[in-house]
Amino acid sequence: MKIIAFYLPQFHSIPENDKWWGKGFTEWTNTKKALPLYRGHSQPKEPLNDNYYNLLNDDVKKWQIELAKEYGIYGFCYYHYWFNGKKVLEKPLEQVLNNSSLDLPFCISWANEPWTRSWDGKTNEILLAQDYGDKKDWYNHFQYLLQFFKDQRYIKIDNQPLLVIYKVESIPNHKMLFEYWINLARKNGFKGLYIAETLNGLQKNSVSNLSNAIIQFEPNFTIHHDRPLIDKIKNKIKNITLIPSKGSFIYKTMDYDITWKRILKRKINLNDKDVFLGGFVDWDNTARKGKNALVFHGGSPEKFKKYLKLQIKNTKLKYNSDFIFINAWNEWAEGTYLEPDKKYGNSYLKAVKEALEESENLY
Repeated sequence: MKIIAFYLPQFHSIPENDKWWGKGFTEWTNTKKALPLYRGHSQPKEPLNDNYYNLLNDDVKKWQIELAKEYGIYGFCYYHYWFNGKKVLEKPLEQVLNNSSLDLPFCISWANEPWTRSWDGKTNEILLAQDYGDKKDWYNHFQYLLQFFKDQRYIKIDNQPLLVIYKVESIPNHKMLFEYWINLARKNGFKGLYIAETLNGLQKNSVSNLSNAIIQFEPNFTIHHDRPLIDKIKNKIKNITLIPSKGSFIYKTMDYDITWKRILKRKINLNDKDVFLGGFVDWDNTARKGKNALVFHGGSPEKFKKYLKLQIKNTKLKYNSDFIFINAWNEWAEGTYLEPDKKYGNSYLKAVKEALEESENLY
């Protein structure tokens, strides 16, 4: 069983973020500013030993990798940002490529959405537009990705580099793009390109007959696509609760257990594609959304372990798969991270290790 954790590279400053959010902005900036919205609300999220790291430091990446290996994480899935040739937040992964001692398997998820002021609640204000260009840009993009694909640490399935795409639905000519990239992969010695579509809050269904798999991205898929049903019966199950807080606003919460149970119960019928199930640690995006946050309640390392074990069972018995994608390794501003914090220490990482060990009889 291969547990892959999504990995956010925004823990170092870049000129674009300095311009948009203020000099020195990183993911830690909002994380540190978060305030509790109600009595008992666990904010701000604080890393263990005040480890507000800088990802441009290879010692940090070495620490992360050693920690991941110790607790059974198979690999990282790094978010990749490409805007018609313009790269953003690319340095941490490029440093991984150039340092063979950072020896954890990895793959890339192309986060192919426009860069907006979503942290300010202004999702319609575009900072970097997503222009998919023509074959010249497709070629340049592939050539950039190729250096990673060729690395022995890059995750491949049947000699095909695994490329995750966040929202295939947004690419107007994705069939032509995928055909072009698959042919380029073959010309460079691979059997092809293993494309995985992400099913999330933005994309509900597979839309490409050239993709090889879908990835269940949680809890976003359930929040957005199961929520209409939950809303109708919320008075019975209290899954979504509006709780009054100080001042005149209300904030939204969702039940951790019911969300996980819906994830585990879901049956995905895709006979022509592989299914890579997902899981999530917890969720609380107060650091990004403030009073407009969505806060899950009822989560704990013990529950996470229980649900992860069941998802491992689903992965093997329902889909005969080897991969589970966890959201996330280090999404601190969204409150879903495996890295140690002051509240739970290494408990969520221990939960992963124990869930894997206690499921060994399945594989």
